[in-house]
Amino acid sequence: MSEPFNACLYLLDRHLERGDGDRLALTGAGGDLTYARLHERVRRTAAGLRAIGLLPEQRVLMFMADSPDFVTVFLAALRIGAIPVPVSTMLHADGLAELLRDSRARLLAVTPEFTAVAAEAAAAAPELAGVVAADGAAITAPVPVHALADLVGAEPDGERPATTADSPAFWLYTSGTTGTPKAAMHRHASVRVVCETYGAQVLGIRPGDRCLSAAKAFFAYGLSNSLLFPLWAGAAAILEPTPSRPDLLAERARMFGATLFFAGPTFFANMLRAELPRAALGGVRLSASAGEPLPAALYHRWTEHFGVDILDGIGMTEMLHIFLSNTEGAVRPGTTGRAVPGYDLRILDEEGREVAPGTPGTLYVRGESTATGYWSRYAASRQVFQGEWLCTGDTYVRDADGYYVCQGRTGDMLKASGMWVSPAEVETRLLAHPAVAQAVVVAGIDTDGLEKPVAYVVTGTGVEATEADLVEFCRAGLPSFKRPRRVLFVDALPTTPTGKVRRVELRAHATGVLSGPQEEVALS
Repeated sequence: MSEPFNACLYLLDRHLERGDGDRLALTGAGGDLTYARLHERVRRTAAGLRAIGLLPEQRVLMFMADSPDFVTVFLAALRIGAIPVPVSTMLHADGLAELLRDSRARLLAVTPEFTAVAAEAAAAAPELAGVVAADGAAITAPVPVHALADLVGAEPDGERPATTADSPAFWLYTSGTTGTPKAAMHRHASVRVVCETYGAQVLGIRPGDRCLSAAKAFFAYGLSNSLLFPLWAGAAAILEPTPSRPDLLAERARMFGATLFFAGPTFFANMLRAELPRAALGGVRLSASAGEPLPAALYHRWTEHFGVDILDGIGMTEMLHIFLSNTEGAVRPGTTGRAVPGYDLRILDEEGREVAPGTPGTLYVRGESTATGYWSRYAASRQVFQGEWLCTGDTYVRDADGYYVCQGRTGDMLKASGMWVSPAEVETRLLAHPAVAQAVVVAGIDTDGLEKPVAYVVTGTGVEATEADLVEFCRAGLPSFKRPRRVLFVDALPTTPTGKVRRVELRAHATGVLSGPQEEVALS
C-alpha cells in the first residue's frame, strides 16, 4: 500500500498548520476567502457530503462556473475520498447526460448559470442519486436536491481522510479535439507532482502571486492555474465565473492585481486583436501558454506590445499539466522548450525506435503525474498508456540543445507530392505575414484524391490580404509542395470549450474545397 496522502490536506491544511490562515486564498467576482475560511467551508461541506450518503470513490460531476463554490466542492470531495469530475460548462443537456451516464456519477453539482441544462440532463441519468445546488441555483430534478448552503452548514465531523498517494482523486475528461471525450483518472499524488515540478521549478509561483486564467477550471490546464498551484503555494486565485473575453480579463487583472496570467495561443491572439492598451497587463510579471503550440510571430507580437514574457509549454489531460516548457530567461520562440524537471521525453519513429536530433517522430513522456488510464476505455488506454511511457500523439523534432519543436498532431501530418508536410511549418510562414493574426493548415483532397495543404486564416484588425497574396508569400518562403492550394478567410476558428482549434472540423470542411467551386467559403 502506498503512503497515506490526501490532496485536500496537502493544498489547504498545511497553511493553517503554518499559521497562514489569514492569507487570501480566493478572490474575484465571487468574493474573497482566506485560507482559514476556505478550510472551514471545505471541512463542513465534506461532512455534509458524507451526511447525504456520498461514499469514497463515488463520483461527483461538477457542472460549475469558476467560483468559491467550485473550489469548495472539489476539495470537499477530495477530502472524503470521493471523486470530483469537473466537466465543460459549454455542454448541452445531451452531452452532459452522456457524461453523467459514462461516469456513473452519484451527485451532480451545479451553479445557478447552468440549472436549466442540468435539470434536463439529470432526467436522462438513471444512476444519479442527487443534485447539489450552489447558492442561488433553483433546480427541479427527478432526484433529491441538496442546497450547498446546507452542506456548508454541517458540523465538521473530524474524520481524517483514509486516502493514500495512489487512491483515485479526480477525473478529467479529455477535450475531444479528435474524438469522443474520455475520462482520465488521476490519483492524489499527482497533485503534489505537478505542483513541485512545473509549479515550483518552471512557473516559480510564490505566496505573493495572484493567478488569473483564461482557461477554465474544468480543463486540466485551468484546474492547476486556478486551484492547484495557487493553493499549494499559499498564493491567491482570481476566479472569473463568466466566459473569458480579452477586455474582461484585462479588467480583472487590473482590478484584482494579477501577477501570473494563463491562456492559450488563440486567446493571446484575440487579446492582440482586441487592441488593448500596452499597460493593460501592467501588474503581470509572467504569462504561460499551453493547449497548442505558440507561434514565434505571435510570441514576438505579444511581448513587444504588452512587455510580458510567455512561457510556452505542452501538457495533456492525461499528464494533468505541463511536462515540456520554456523557462523564464531561456525562452526560445517557436519551440515548446525543454523537459520539465521530473519528466523524461523521447521521440520514436513508426517502428518504435528512438530518432536522432533533427528527425521528426512521435513524442512520448514519462512522469509521476500520469493518469492511471481512461475510465472504461480499455483499447484507448492500451494505445496511449504504454508501460511507463505515454504516447502524446504529437510529432516533434528535438534540436541539439534539447529544445523541442512541434510539427503538429501525428495524425495531422499530410503528404503532398509524396513528401511529408508539417502544418505547423506552413502556419509559421503564414503568421509571418503582417496581415495574418491566426492560421491553421489542414489536408484537403484534390480532384485526383490526393492530399494538399489548405489554410484557414483570420486577418488582423485594419489590415488586408488576398488569397493570392498569401499563397505567393508562402511560395516565396517554402518549397513549392508546401504552399497552400487554397487560403480561406474566416472571422474565427472553431475551437473546443477549452480553446483548442478543432482541426477535425476544419479537415472535414476542407475535404471538398479543392474539388468544388473556387469561391469564398465560411464556417458555420
